Amino acid sequence: MEKVESLEAFYRQKLGFWPSENVHSIGHFNVFGMEDYSGPKPPYPMPYSRKDFFKIALIYGPNTVDYVDQTFHVQHNMLMFANPLVPYRWTPADEKPRGVFCLFTDTFFKGHGSLKEYPLYQPGGTPILDLTDEEVATVRAIFDKMFQEIRSDFSFKYDVLRTLTLELIFTALKLRPALSEVVKTGQSNASERIATLFLELLERQFPIESPLQQIHLKFPGEFAEQLHVHSNHLNKALKEITGKTTSQLISERIATEARALLKHTNWNIAEISWCLGFEDPSNFIKFFKKNTTTTPKHFRE
Repeated sequence: MEKVESLEAFYRQKLGFWPSENVHSIGHFNVFGMEDYSGPKPPYPMPYSRKDFFKIALIYGPNTVDYVDQTFHVQHNMLMFANPLVPYRWTPADEKPRGVFCLFTDTFFKGHGSLKEYPLYQPGGTPILDLTDEEVATVRAIFDKMFQEIRSDFSFKYDVLRTLTLELIFTALKLRPALSEVVKTGQSNASERIATLFLELLERQFPIESPLQQIHLKFPGEFAEQLHVHSNHLNKALKEITGKTTSQLISERIATEARALLKHTNWNIAEISWCLGFEDPSNFIKFFKKNTTTTPKHFRE
């Protein structure tokens, strides 16, 4: 797996400059058209890696995206929401892709709510939409407002740009209502809080980016201890909020990471099993087969 791409590396490699004077305490935001690239054209397919910034991209035409352990084939036009926690690789069908995108740092939203609240940025979410031409027009209009605003000298333009970014997120959720989580009636705030803390603790262990990196929390009791709750209480809260047990959620996330590592690295089975907390590769093979109905070797082939 490629190393994390920094914001500075993105600018220098793809745009040919580094606007360090515009990276300040409120974070960084910028918006581009694909034709704005002045640096060398990136190779396709691009490396499978994480970025240390958020990116929302509207790309015209068919595209293929490797996102964690899944491959999405977009037939019409793509709207993609990428975040620093998740590695991905984008492969356009056209050698000269057309589109627009904005990128921003985590600090840009600090003190203005959390993007993690929205399904597009939550574990298990589907942050890639296949848009019709009519839907593209709606989304492109928001990007056009961004271009107009960032060129202005309005004192509060970054507040406007932050609002427009949220408008992109809300528009995506309106276009695809199924992406929104179903809020169950009667959910307790305590259960929601425990479930949120558990999912953050689980997700914090991923992605695995080096064969020297190993997860340290693998069993329900270990998570319960970290959260200072009884394992039965944790399990009850997760069942109430997600409909799944603690063990199911842990196993699903480890299996997802296993598929990603088998697909996007050349690490051997022993290395992958150790990274995922299995001291004996045979136990990893049994786990993988139970959760995916195939062996790691066959999946990789």
